[in-house]
Amino acid sequence: MSPTLEAHTPAERMAVAFARVLRGAGLRVPLGSVLAFVDALGRLRLDQRDHVYWAGRATMVRNPEDIPLYDRSFQVFWLAVSGGPDAEAEEPLHITLAIDDEGDEGDGDPGSADASEEPQITLRFSAMEVLRHKDFANYSPDELRDAQQLMTRLRFIGPPRRSFRNHRSRRGRRPDLPATLRSALRTGGEPIHRHWQQPGERLRRLVLLVDVSGSMEPYARALLRFVHAAVSGRQKVEAFAIGTRLTRVTRELNSRDPDKALAQAGSRVVDWSGGTRLGESLRAFNDQWGVRGMARGAIVVVLSDGWDRGDPAVLGAEMQRLQRIAYHVIWVNPLKVTPGYAPLARGMAAALPYVDSFVEGHSMAAMEELAAVIAMERQ
Repeated sequence: MSPTLEAHTPAERMAVAFARVLRGAGLRVPLGSVLAFVDALGRLRLDQRDHVYWAGRATMVRNPEDIPLYDRSFQVFWLAVSGGPDAEAEEPLHITLAIDDEGDEGDGDPGSADASEEPQITLRFSAMEVLRHKDFANYSPDELRDAQQLMTRLRFIGPPRRSFRNHRSRRGRRPDLPATLRSALRTGGEPIHRHWQQPGERLRRLVLLVDVSGSMEPYARALLRFVHAAVSGRQKVEAFAIGTRLTRVTRELNSRDPDKALAQAGSRVVDWSGGTRLGESLRAFNDQWGVRGMARGAIVVVLSDGWDRGDPAVLGAEMQRLQRIAYHVIWVNPLKVTPGYAPLARGMAAALPYVDSFVEGHSMAAMEELAAVIAMERQ
C-alpha cells in the first residue's frame, strides 16, 4: 500500500483531492509530488486559478506528454471546486473520483457527438464535507441536526491547571511521609523505599457566552448547538445566553438529547432575538459569577457579532475586568469571514483590545478551528 497524506489544512485537502483526480485519469503522482504541491499551495492563495494551476503543473507533471491530460483534469477539478460541490452526494470520502471510460465499448456510433475517446472525469463531494464549510446562516433544520454529529466529535480541552491536591509520584520534590512510614513498617522500621508526591492537575473551566440577540439570529441556533455539544461532552463547562440580559443555561443544556436541551434553553431565554446589551450582560456575569470565581483561570469564549446598543465604554471596561482574571479570552465572530471585514461596530471595536484570540464562527470548519485554538493553549 502506498503512503498517504492525512489532510487537515485547506491546502492539504486541495492537494490530496487533485492528486486523486490525476491518478484516476492515469497520471503517476507519487507522495513526494503531493507534498511539494502542498508546500507550494501554502505560499499561494487557493482562490487564484492560474497560481494553483502552475503550482500543480510544476510539482505533479513529470512528462511533457502528460500536460494535455493534466490540463483537462485541472479544468474539471477547478470547475467543481469553484462552482460548488453537489450537496446530495453521499460518498464517504471527502472527494471521490469516477472515470467514465465506456465510450469505446458502447452501442452508439463512435462518430456521434455523444461519443468520446477521452475519459470523462466526474467529481462527487461528500455531503458532510460540504456541511463543514457551509455558512450556518444557510443551514436547514435537517442540516443543523446533521451538524450536531460533527460538533459532538470536537474536543474542547485547554491546558490543565495545577491542583491543590498532591498525588503520588516516582519522582518529586516533596516526600510522601505517610506512604514512606507505611513502607518502613514492612521493613523493620527502616525507610528503605522512599515515596514522593507532587501537585496534581485538573481541567480548566470553559465558560461560553453566546449572543442570542436579533442580529445573531442566523447563527444563534447553530452556535447554541455547539454550546450544547461542549456542555454535554465534558465537565467544568458553563454556558450563558447574552442579549438584553444574562441567562445561565448550563443545566438546561446538560441533557444528552440535543433537541430536548435546546427546547429547555429556549424556554428559559426570554430575550431571544431581542436587543443587545453586551456591556450590561458582561457586567452581570462579572459581578455575579466571573469575578467571584467562575472565570478565574478559565478559558472564556464569547460568541457574538459585536453589535451592541449599549455604551461601548461599558463593554470595554467589562472586557478588561474579564481579561484580568481569565486565563484566555476568545471572541468568536461569524462576520469575520466576510471579505473586507473590519471590526467597525462600536461594541466590537471596544472589546477587541481585551481579546486574546479573535476567530471566525460562521461554519463547522470555524468551530473546528476554535477547538484547535483552545487546544493549542496546551502547548
